[in-house]
Amino acid sequence: MSASSDEHAGPDASAQDAASAGALDLDEAVSRVEHELGRLFARIRVSWREAAQTVHPDLQPLGYQVLTSIATGKATSAGAIIERLQTDKTAVSRQVRQLEQLGLVESVRDPDDRRARVLVATALAQEKVTAARSRYEARLAARLGQWSQADLDRFAEMLSELGGGASDGADGKTPAS
Repeated sequence: MSASSDEHAGPDASAQDAASAGALDLDEAVSRVEHELGRLFARIRVSWREAAQTVHPDLQPLGYQVLTSIATGKATSAGAIIERLQTDKTAVSRQVRQLEQLGLVESVRDPDDRRARVLVATALAQEKVTAARSRYEARLAARLGQWSQADLDRFAEMLSELGGGASDGADGKTPAS
């Protein structure tokens, strides 16, 4: 546009231009966040692969995630693992079977409900998971060690907000909804 047509466009045109520029800046920022999340997820997948190899050379990353869910007590039944990892029953069943064959997991009677069974990590599994996690935690501590407590707290809050807190999707519904 020429200077004379800018004069005729009026003050609303300047506000619209500023809004358009702001939207572009926001789009670029969102794209950058998406790019960086992709890089972070790739690093996490590599870390899971390395941790799985630390536990056992035949263990897959999903198997490591299943094992840590069991070892930490965050999920001790197939149903709880499926919900925690948001994966299908067949994959979890296959991983649990392999973990049992490797001597890393046992199925025992649930002390609270003698009819049910729960999965528990063996002493060997606890030892291997502790070793794998200590390596990962050391790398993470090295990366985050220079951050202030306030920055770490805010980062954790922001990640929680990004992840939707307890919900699993943009609609705000939990998996059971």
